[in-house]
Amino acid sequence: MDAFVFPGQGSQYPGMGKDLADNFNVAKLVFEEANDALGFDLAALCFSGSEEDLKLTANTQPAILTTSIAALRVLQEETDLSSSFTAGHSLGEYSALVAAGALDFADAVKTVRQRGTYMQEAVPVGVGAMAAIMGIEEKILLQLCQEAAAGEVVAPANYNSPGQIVIAGHTTAVERAIILAKEQGAKRALLLPVSAPFHSTLMAPAAQRLQADLELVNVTPLSCPVVSNVEAVPCQDKSRVQSLLVEQVCAPVRWEESILKMKDLGVNRYVEIGPGRVLSSLIKRIDRSAKQHNIGDVVSLKKIQG
Repeated sequence: MDAFVFPGQGSQYPGMGKDLADNFNVAKLVFEEANDALGFDLAALCFSGSEEDLKLTANTQPAILTTSIAALRVLQEETDLSSSFTAGHSLGEYSALVAAGALDFADAVKTVRQRGTYMQEAVPVGVGAMAAIMGIEEKILLQLCQEAAAGEVVAPANYNSPGQIVIAGHTTAVERAIILAKEQGAKRALLLPVSAPFHSTLMAPAAQRLQADLELVNVTPLSCPVVSNVEAVPCQDKSRVQSLLVEQVCAPVRWEESILKMKDLGVNRYVEIGPGRVLSSLIKRIDRSAKQHNIGDVVSLKKIQG
């Protein structure tokens, strides 16, 4: 049984999607649709934009979504692969919902552009931070986050894989948590190069603004269940799509649980669709028995076809 999984922030790179658009008209059309929906040349940003511009979250989010859906359309045109479930890491959940037919692509790309803007504006630059903590038990990490908070916010934001949890919150609280984690024997504890404390309660203003946008978006019946970040269980109820996406802004990404749930339901192969191979490396740590493929360019497509 197959599942299609879609990456979020951290998977972007200059030139992403270019060779797919150069070689497949269906991919080129996706970038053209994104340009029309957004009112600026997103394709140029992806194909020849600077790494600095791509790191701006208001640019990163539509860029990754568009590249992912371009890769999906190529995969659908060139292979007979289909998915029993879809899932995405953070931003990738929007790609998963487009793949499941719940969201129109143009609506999704406009929404994530706003989502990125709202997230960046929710917390002034420098006030919030995120850090990767590796090699420490979840229970211990929760306790040291409570100790490090000292009246501020710091808590798990991404449960990525065994032994890898990302925390987010106020910069000073995150820095205190890093020190405590190292004292508790963490293998690694380091700040991440991100512009905001995603998936923390500090994102509440962004969630409120996003809710107003999502209420205007049409959601259609899902062709397959989407495993949500918030609940880590499959959902095929279209009436819950908007509320789960709003809740996702402040809630931690339960990626390890999501993969384990799909494994329990019979998934034994994952196809990562979009730029990079971030999810493939995480899934390898979570379910070593699962087969994996990825498609983000022509070379990786040929491997799937081969």
